[in-house]
Amino acid sequence: MRTRRIGDVEVSAIGLGGMPLSVEGRPDRERALATVRAAVEAGVTLIDTADAYSLDDTDFGHNEELIAEALRGLGSAADGVLVATKGGHTRVAGGGWALNGSPEYLRSACDASLKRLGVEAIDLYQFHRPDPTVPLTDSFGALAELLDAGKVKQAGISNFNPDEIRLANEVLGGRLVSVQNQFSPSFRSSEPELELCAEMGIAFLPWSPLGGIGKAGELGERNSAFAEIAEAHGASPQQVCLAWMLAKAPVVIPIPGSSRPESIRNSAGATHVELTADELARLD
Repeated sequence: MRTRRIGDVEVSAIGLGGMPLSVEGRPDRERALATVRAAVEAGVTLIDTADAYSLDDTDFGHNEELIAEALRGLGSAADGVLVATKGGHTRVAGGGWALNGSPEYLRSACDASLKRLGVEAIDLYQFHRPDPTVPLTDSFGALAELLDAGKVKQAGISNFNPDEIRLANEVLGGRLVSVQNQFSPSFRSSEPELELCAEMGIAFLPWSPLGGIGKAGELGERNSAFAEIAEAHGASPQQVCLAWMLAKAPVVIPIPGSSRPESIRNSAGATHVELTADELARLD
């Protein structure tokens, strides 16, 4: 497994997105735990979760607890795995989503995540989504406070535009280490954020890099170039997609979601796919 950096920490070039293990359509617990184990056994040392990854408000925090349980079961084999979580996105009755970016909420959410993950400090804590009712400087300021308090080791943000990324880094005193935005062959509008992160040396973590939950298997059908180049390399279209992203900039670390051991093993193999300049231009 190749590695890349988030701040001062070296992680696998491909991470595991935990969301499919806890939202609607999630697998049974045994298969979910097996998926996390398979990721670590394949060399994955970055696992992305969030307190809001759950069915609804009644099992809020489900994914954090699941990831923590899986890593405990691995014992020393899980040493060196960076767990990134997020706060600021909430769930409501019936499975809906809401936002709360107030400093008070983010502080309490961080404390709750610390307990669920069973750690003294969170490896990477990310503000999940902007809350239009709260000034961004207040939300980013809460992240800075959590860093200063030692409750989080590193801070990132998710779903923000270039101006907001610059503002976050300013409020954090240059300590912003990651940006997590949606990016895939069918969702290219976050190219400016990717390019800015490359300029700033900040890790860019594409979420839903294969098209989203339930759509990864259709990637080759939706994008024929990926299927054709995959065949030439003896690889899967999904592996070619992730290799294409990795080639965009050294700061890119895709976090494909998986709900089966086989799918994360396949994704992890993307680091061995070497694409030519002509192939990359065709995929672009």
